[in-house]
Amino acid sequence: MRKLIAFDDDTFDKLKQLGRDRMATIQELADEAFADLLKKHGIPIDLKDALRKSAASGEPPTQKDARKKKSRKSR
Repeated sequence: MRKLIAFDDDTFDKLKQLGRDRMATIQELADEAFADLLKKHGIPIDLKDALRKSAASGEPPTQKDARKKKSRKSR
């Protein structure tokens, strides 16, 4: 999806120079910047990130829970 973003001349010149220094396009710089912004606010960037965050939000099993599961398996 295309969206227009306006930059003042000085900012755009600095972005172009940064792109040249890193051998990256303005689009690649924008992708990195928006990914960092989403990460800062805790919003998953892609499915892999969403699954990782979902798995981390659950409570980790305690030692007591692990023992219960083992004893059930042996029955």
